[in-house]
Amino acid sequence: MADSSYLHWPFFEDHHRALARDLDKWCRDQLLPVVDAPDFHDDVDASCRKLLAMLASAGFTRYTIAKAYGGVHEFLDVRSLCLIRMGLAYYSGLADFVFAMQGLGSGTISLVGSNALKQKYLPGIADGSLCAAFALTEPESGSDIANIRTTANLDGDEYVINGCKTFISNGGIADQYVVLARTGEAGARGLSAFVVDAGTTGLDASERIDVIAPHPLATVRFDHCRVPAGNLLGASGDGFKAAMATLDIFRPTVGAAALGFARRALDEATGRARSRELFGAPLHNLQLVQAMLGESALDVDASALLVFRAAWAKDNGQERITREAAMAKLYATEAAQQVIDKAVQIFGGMGVVSGVKVEELYREIRALRIYEGASEVQKIVISRAHMAASED
Repeated sequence: MADSSYLHWPFFEDHHRALARDLDKWCRDQLLPVVDAPDFHDDVDASCRKLLAMLASAGFTRYTIAKAYGGVHEFLDVRSLCLIRMGLAYYSGLADFVFAMQGLGSGTISLVGSNALKQKYLPGIADGSLCAAFALTEPESGSDIANIRTTANLDGDEYVINGCKTFISNGGIADQYVVLARTGEAGARGLSAFVVDAGTTGLDASERIDVIAPHPLATVRFDHCRVPAGNLLGASGDGFKAAMATLDIFRPTVGAAALGFARRALDEATGRARSRELFGAPLHNLQLVQAMLGESALDVDASALLVFRAAWAKDNGQERITREAAMAKLYATEAAQQVIDKAVQIFGGMGVVSGVKVEELYREIRALRIYEGASEVQKIVISRAHMAASED
């Protein structure tokens, strides 16, 4: 089990502490026997569906939805989301992915969707009967959301969507997609958000993308794809603002997932340093190894402080946490990369052997420094927020 001393920090309430302990027990008793099976990753789509069913049965997917629509809390509790992502990532990157997409793929519906859309989609996402996806990235616009080229033109009581999204998580297995498209002028003000059902004529998610850590990703194409005008999320032109508000909530959870990976890597490295002998003495006797472990422990705790500060601020009424979320996401993902790299180094040759946990973590962490805003973009976000604050 990962170190749980952080639960004594003042960021948390008793229900958070109970959630973290219940999740860890469930992971050890229920999740590990499944994800450690030799053939578990043979069919990643089937594995994701199985994990979604397990997470739903255990009640964890309910944390991605507000209480009125089948969730746990009155609204999304970001500390709970972070604790779950951190706990799942410690044991399984794919389980974390499945949970995260239920939240990210429904967050915009929760924030700005009409009551009819919330009633239609959110209960199914809470109970795991619907698999969610968030279609933002395009071939020519990843972190530059304002440059989105997919269009949605109003035709009577329907919008006609044309364009292409890529690197879409849950692409090909999702039941519905939250899609950002251009309905007006160039730039951020011309964007709107929609819910598009996977079976809609003109939507093609068959082009799959293979990546270093197997997850279901796809390019999603829209060819004269007609959706009801009622599937517009919020008002026309509010898409950028809604997407940013969604990322405000879920960027700290990316940092939390990275924190889970880093905690596991540090535990694996510590175990290796205790059990491995070099030059007739335990590996941890070497001062260089002690320094690596000390630096990793520092990075883990610093990441946790930034992640849970951002989550605490949102849960305690701060309307926008753009700066805090960017700091948490940037620091935790970059630090986790370093912690995991040190763990691989401590393992030596075994660290790059397929099937060894630190090798798996090395593949899992890399994408987190890119998606939901690359590290370089987070630095710009932080700088702009700092400049704006200095003018007040």
